[in-house]
Amino acid sequence: MAQPLIIYVPGLLPKPEPKIHRDALLRCLAGGLRRVDAPVADAVEAHAGNFEIVPWTFDFYGTHRDFDIDRSAIDAVIEQSEASARDIAEASSWSRRLTCWIYTLGDMLPFLIPHLASERMEMHLHDLRRYEGNLDGIADHIKKLLKVRLLGASSSERPVLLIAHSMGSVIAYEALWELSHDHDDPVDVDLLLTMGSPLGQRFMQKRILGYDKPGKERYPRNIRYWKNLTAVGDLTAIDPWLANDFGEMVELGLVDGIDDERLLNYFRLDGKLNVHAEYGYLVNEKTARTISKWWRGHDAGLPR
Repeated sequence: MAQPLIIYVPGLLPKPEPKIHRDALLRCLAGGLRRVDAPVADAVEAHAGNFEIVPWTFDFYGTHRDFDIDRSAIDAVIEQSEASARDIAEASSWSRRLTCWIYTLGDMLPFLIPHLASERMEMHLHDLRRYEGNLDGIADHIKKLLKVRLLGASSSERPVLLIAHSMGSVIAYEALWELSHDHDDPVDVDLLLTMGSPLGQRFMQKRILGYDKPGKERYPRNIRYWKNLTAVGDLTAIDPWLANDFGEMVELGLVDGIDDERLLNYFRLDGKLNVHAEYGYLVNEKTARTISKWWRGHDAGLPR
């Protein structure tokens, strides 16, 4: 049996240099795994080729994020085993719920977005428009970075767990759609794990590839199972339920199932809770249990 492979697609905003970023992500992923299934953590860390990232953000922004900004926060979230009472209270606070309601209103009534958007949201919308418009071929380039890795895994007959955070879930979805409809090479993703995904938003659904097509032509056809994780209070994933939006994929027999689950993201940077942070998603116990179950399904040599 070929060795399992985990591929990770990050979201918007500059990230650290690829090797530094990969190592930090793997530390979080393995840290969460070690609490629930140490043999799987060892197996994932055993070979550098078991965990790959798609480092697209430098090509998009032309800069790297200084890793020292996040270093101590990453250490802290790995050390912390679960959300504290303070974390839970902040994630579910009335002010955050009100902001979520306002964003949901904007998603339902797009003409309100210019009046509701914060400075940070305006920045994300600018980035989204650049990707959506494929300016200078940037969207094609980003998707190609992922497709090359998926095609390589397919040629080696390696089972793939594709993890996609935030905007990375849009990139992953569209790359898989293109591989389904525009490529002769068969590529299958055994498990798509999305985290903090904006794919539940109507605004996003009307812009992804395949939206205007009927039946099976509308969706990717190369995902065996889809798991979606959303942190309480995550304002990027204001609609945390994807099974109702993409349920037709199950009815059409394109995917075995779509499962949504909530979690508590307790990553803090400079004391401020960031429930959308990729490091917090990766270290979470629910993420770890999902990865553990999948990895064991493809690595029969692991001790129980």
